[in-house]
Amino acid sequence: MSENAFSLKSPRIEVIDALRGLAIMAIMLLHNLEHFDFYHLPEYLPESIKRLDKVIWDTLFFLFAGKSYAIFSLLFGFSFFIQNDNQAKKGNDFRGRFVWRLAILFVFGLVNTLFFSGDILMMYAVLGLILIPVCNLKTKYVLIIAAFLMTLPLEWYNFFNILYNPDYVLPANRSNAYYGDMYTYLRDGSFMDHAVGNVTIGRWASMFWSWENGRFFQAPALFMFGMIVGRKQLFVASPANNAFWKKALLYASILFIPIFGFKTFLPDVVANKDLVNSLLIIFTSWSNVTFMVVLVSTFVLLYQKEAVNKVLTKLIPFGKMSLTCYFTQSILGSFIYYRFGLGLYQYTGATFGLLIGIVLFLLQLSFCTWWLKTHRQGPLESLWHKLTWFSFAKEKKPVSA
Repeated sequence: MSENAFSLKSPRIEVIDALRGLAIMAIMLLHNLEHFDFYHLPEYLPESIKRLDKVIWDTLFFLFAGKSYAIFSLLFGFSFFIQNDNQAKKGNDFRGRFVWRLAILFVFGLVNTLFFSGDILMMYAVLGLILIPVCNLKTKYVLIIAAFLMTLPLEWYNFFNILYNPDYVLPANRSNAYYGDMYTYLRDGSFMDHAVGNVTIGRWASMFWSWENGRFFQAPALFMFGMIVGRKQLFVASPANNAFWKKALLYASILFIPIFGFKTFLPDVVANKDLVNSLLIIFTSWSNVTFMVVLVSTFVLLYQKEAVNKVLTKLIPFGKMSLTCYFTQSILGSFIYYRFGLGLYQYTGATFGLLIGIVLFLLQLSFCTWWLKTHRQGPLESLWHKLTWFSFAKEKKPVSA
């Protein structure tokens, strides 16, 4: 494949769309295993299926849990850079427009939450605001801020207080209570019960879980790292960038092994449960991010191999329509697993959930491929683009990033 295919002068960078497609696919598969946050293990399943369920669950969560979300966050920051840079070259300040764009995303997320309480669009819409004050800083300062956030300073604050302050009490875990309350409408509720419950109880459950697991620090850090990747044009194929991704793959692999090992054996070597919980949040986050770098580096390098490229390019339509796919996953998933629909949560373990997820992925991929033959963008992508520029008719619309 020629290097021109990755040029920033092109309207899009193919490897980004394919990588985004991988992340959305992985998110869909995990959501199907979880029954879209309706956790339930059918007791009637044969023992052989239960054993297979555990293997599938452990394997997919090892590969993608926290990593697909991290890829999506990285690319969110990258997309911001592309849009901001395109406008800067035209002499326009994109920051105000970006706030409006995030407001639209927040509304999309609110509608998506009616179907799936685990929506991340609303959180991205709020946390994405951090890109505005840092977008004009020098790269070294952005890197320092992102690295600081990636350390999860709040958890280190908790850790040292637990270690040295005998009177310190950890903040109560609030997400578990909200998740418990969700089952009151998940088990028996109508669609309206689900919709109301998701935007109240479910929304709080998701928000507190993200806060308690460091996502409010990790996501902005990944946004900034994505912006830096854009500045450095690291997704453009070149010998220098290939060398960078090879080094990133090597260093991330070396870091991942001890971090993951420490996380795995921590409960066996530390007696204080509060210390364990605090360190687990930190090292789980670091483990996910380092493995995410392994996945991204491997994907970028393999994408340039002609034989593998023919397979990976199939993900491009899925990545181009990531917002549409993410949204429709929630609608389809809630109908398939929840009580107001087919109620399959009570019959499916990880094995059947994975099979359903694969079928949904193939159906969505087929739709995306068909749609993009006659349209430049997916339905929701086009709507988001038009709404972003709706009230600025005098300015020239940019080429979609």
